[in-house]
Amino acid sequence: QVQLVESGGGLVQAGDSLRLSCAASGRTLSTSAMAWFRQAPGKEREFVAAISWSGGRPTYKDSVKGRITISRDAAKNTVYLQMNSLKPEDTAVYYCAASIGLMTQTRAGYRYWGQGTQVTVSS
Repeated sequence: QVQLVESGGGLVQAGDSLRLSCAASGRTLSTSAMAWFRQAPGKEREFVAAISWSGGRPTYKDSVKGRITISRDAAKNTVYLQMNSLKPEDTAVYYCAASIGLMTQTRAGYRYWGQGTQVTVSS
């Protein structure tokens, strides 16, 4: 029903910046909120940021506030994650997710998921 494709990951050095993109297709009007999650090796998938298509204040994981910004371009059905001052602990596979309900910070709140894009930050 909804397809999500992430892009923009890669290998960077600590302190660098990176912008991830998530292109949504299919029945996109059925979704109400978009989010980014990440999963490091051996770790649980964790919430990073979320934003609604209709507006409202974005929400963030506390540890990334000030360095990471989520935004969306409704006309392009695309969500972005701008990451600045990257740290080695940001290394993970980053996943885009879409919700048909309320914006949440839990994995269970999102119905559709992309396949992920790898971000690796060297020391």
